[in-house]
Amino acid sequence: MPPNAVSSPSVDQALSAEETREESKQTGVLFEADADTNDGALDVDVVQLKRAETRKLKWVWRNIILFAYVHLAALYGGFLLLTQAKWATVAFSAALYIMGMLGITAGAHRLWAHRSYKAKWPMRLILIVFNTIAFQDAAYHWARDHRVHHKFSETDADPHNATRGFFFSHVGWLLCKKHPDVVAKGKSLDLSDLRADPILMFQKRHYYTLMPLACFILPTVIPFYGWNESLLCSWFVSTMFRWCFQLNMTWLVNSAAHKFGGRPYDKHINPSQSPYVSAVTFGEGWHNYHHVFPWDYKTAEWGRYSLNMSTAFIDMFAKIGWAYDLKSVAKETIERRVRRTGDGTHELWGWGDKDLTADDAKLVLLVGKKQD
Repeated sequence: MPPNAVSSPSVDQALSAEETREESKQTGVLFEADADTNDGALDVDVVQLKRAETRKLKWVWRNIILFAYVHLAALYGGFLLLTQAKWATVAFSAALYIMGMLGITAGAHRLWAHRSYKAKWPMRLILIVFNTIAFQDAAYHWARDHRVHHKFSETDADPHNATRGFFFSHVGWLLCKKHPDVVAKGKSLDLSDLRADPILMFQKRHYYTLMPLACFILPTVIPFYGWNESLLCSWFVSTMFRWCFQLNMTWLVNSAAHKFGGRPYDKHINPSQSPYVSAVTFGEGWHNYHHVFPWDYKTAEWGRYSLNMSTAFIDMFAKIGWAYDLKSVAKETIERRVRRTGDGTHELWGWGDKDLTADDAKLVLLVGKKQD
C-alpha cells in the first residue's frame, strides 16, 4: 500500500477514485471535501506524481530587470533606514508591513484561497485594502494560483514547484514563463466562490489603479508631507525596502518552509515546520501541518499567537462577529495522521495520553486554572 494511503471500505470505489486522480494527477488536498481518508489524505499514492519535467526555462527579462532594481533599491533603503530615516518613517514602514502581511495571510490565503473561515463585508474590505498595500497580484489571482499549488503540489502544475530547487521556489518562478500545466490546471479549478465576492472582484477590475496608489504613491507621499521626511527616505525606506522585504518574507513560505524543518504530520511531502518563517509571516511557517490540513484557519495545530498573529487577528474579528464559521481539525484526526505518516518529531502529544502517569500530572503547572 502506498505510504500516504489507507485501506478503503470499497475496492470498486477506490479504483474509481484512483482512475479519476490518475487522469487529473491531483497530488494534494485543497478543501476538506477533497480528502478520501479518515485522516485527511488522498486514497492514492501521490508520491510517484511529485516530480518536475526537465525543461529549459524561458526567462522573462522584463521581470528580471525589475526585480534586480527592486532588490538594489531595497538594499539602499535598508542603509537609509539605519542611518537617515526618521523614527516616524520606520514606524510607518512597520505598520505598512503588518497591514500588507495580514492582507496576504488572513485575506488572500486563509479567507479567499482556502475558505477556512467566512468574513462579513467590513472585514473583507479591510483585508482587501491591506492586500492591495502588499502588491502580490490581485487577491483573486493569488487565491487561484495558491489553489493550484495545493491541489497539484510539487508537480509541473505547481507555480513554485519546490522540487525545482530553493531559488526557483523562492523567486525564480517569477522570472520565467509559467509551465503550460500551471495555466491549464488554473483554468480547470472552480473559482465561482471568488467571482461571487463583489469586494474581491472590485479589486480585480481596478487593481492597476488601486495598487500603485496603495503600495507606492501613498507610502511615499505620506512621510514626505506628514512629517517632513526626505523624498529619498520616503521612497527607498517606506516604499521599496518595506515592499521588497515583505516579498522575500512571503516567498520564504514557498522556499525555506518547503526545505528546512521537521515533518511531524506527513514525511512524504516537502512542506515543513519552520518557526522562523512563522515569526516573519505571522503564522504561515507551520507548513507541514498546513499542507496536510489546509482548511484549518489557524494554519497550525496550536493557536500560539506569538508566532501566529494572523490567527489572533481573525479571532479578534470573530469576537465581534465579523469573522465566523472558523474551521479547524479534530484532535483525533490529527493524531491518526501523525501516527500514520509523521516523521516521529511531533512533540505536542502528551497531555491526556495514557502514558502520562498520575504522578507526572501532579507536576504540571496549570496557569489560570479555574476553581472547581
